[in-house]
Amino acid sequence: MFDLPPEVYEPDSKGFLDGSARIALQVEPRFHKYFFIEKNPKRCAELENLKDEFPDKKGDIIIEPEDANTYLQKFCRTIDWRTRRAVMFLDPYGMQVEWETIRAIGATEAIDLWILFPLGVAVNRMVTKDGEIIDAWRRKLDIMFGDTGWYDEFYRESVTQSLFGQTTGFKKVANFDSIGQYFVRRLETAFYQAAPNPRPLYNSRNNPLFLLCFATGNARGAPIAMRIANHILKG
Repeated sequence: MFDLPPEVYEPDSKGFLDGSARIALQVEPRFHKYFFIEKNPKRCAELENLKDEFPDKKGDIIIEPEDANTYLQKFCRTIDWRTRRAVMFLDPYGMQVEWETIRAIGATEAIDLWILFPLGVAVNRMVTKDGEIIDAWRRKLDIMFGDTGWYDEFYRESVTQSLFGQTTGFKKVANFDSIGQYFVRRLETAFYQAAPNPRPLYNSRNNPLFLLCFATGNARGAPIAMRIANHILKG
């Protein structure tokens, strides 16, 4: 069991996540199919209501009441992507997206990915100042980043002098920017290209909650996709 920080459930945080399905359905020109994956029964019911709100797209809305990691990994590996393209938006409540899911998406070489990286609502708070991270949090960070190298990036060895001699420990050197850039570099290992400057999304107290990140998996479409993404990310 993993407890998310309470900030995930603040109104500011939820405001970034609510409505993404509706926005996708409003995009013109429209997509051929819309896949919405939501394990929570209540939110699934809310998604079902969108079929009435967008009757012209009702037959093209597919709602999957499953775990997103399980469903997406299977989806990416069983579809023939040679003649298909897709845009995917991952908006998790916290750190639910596993690196294996991101890697499966990139391996299709056909999906452009938008993802809300939980910079301030989870990751920065779990990366403690003294490097003493509880096992459950450390495992969660390993699964999200897909490696253990984040620790060496975020900490430096620290020597403290006291009356009893020297004490060796670790000190956090990471900040919001370096944590975000580390995630971008991880995206670059799974996709053809990742946007270098993700857009921070702030709460009403001007604290960054999420980073809006973009990566493209298709080499041929990358120049256009990156131009569009960079324009959006600049705001």
